[in-house]
Order: sequence, then C-alpha cells, then structure tokens
Amino acid sequence: MMRHHPHPGPFDPGALARMEEARRQTRRQLDLIERQIVRAMTAAMPALRDRRRRSCRDRSPDPAGFMQRYREILAAITAERQPEIDALSRKLARQDQAIEHWRSRLLSAQHAA
Repeated sequence: MMRHHPHPGPFDPGALARMEEARRQTRRQLDLIERQIVRAMTAAMPALRDRRRRSCRDRSPDPAGFMQRYREILAAITAERQPEIDALSRKLARQDQAIEHWRSRLLSAQHAA
C-alpha cells in the first residue's frame, strides 16, 4: 500500500531534507539488492569452477564456456530480482524529479523574496 503525504507547503523547511533522506533510503535498497546478487554469484563460483574441472580433465580450461555459464547464472539471479529492481528504479526517478522540482520552487521563492 502506498503512503500518500500531503503536498509540502511553501514554508516547510524540512520537506527537502525528508525527500532527500527518502531518496537515500531507496538508493540503499537498490545497493543492497546489488550486493545480494554479487553474493549469490560468489556462492555460485565454486560450482562453475568444479564443473569446468570435471569436464576438462585432459584439456585446457574452456574460458568461453565458463563465461557462458557465468552469464546464464547471473541472468537468472538478476531476473529473479528484476521486478523489485525496476520498481525501486522507477521510485528513485520519481524522487529525483520531486527533489529537483522542490529545489526549483525554493530557488524561485528565494529570488522572489
């Protein structure tokens, strides 16, 4: 459920700070997802290496095959989180737009005063 806040009035000095903090929180959520994907890929690396060793005992390693498997696993892990990444990215864009609008309102008010 989305929370709707009343439109901040022209004399709300803390509005911009709250908006910027909300944006930082959204960015932290996206960064957390990125770190979780990196951790999942790190956990998958031994399996990729073992599989490569077993299939190539008498031959030199196949870096192209390894990279192909790596990309496939990365795509699968990322796809699982993609709806969340997309939603947070859209939210971040809206927050950036709102912050920019609020800053321009503040500048206009300062120039008018």
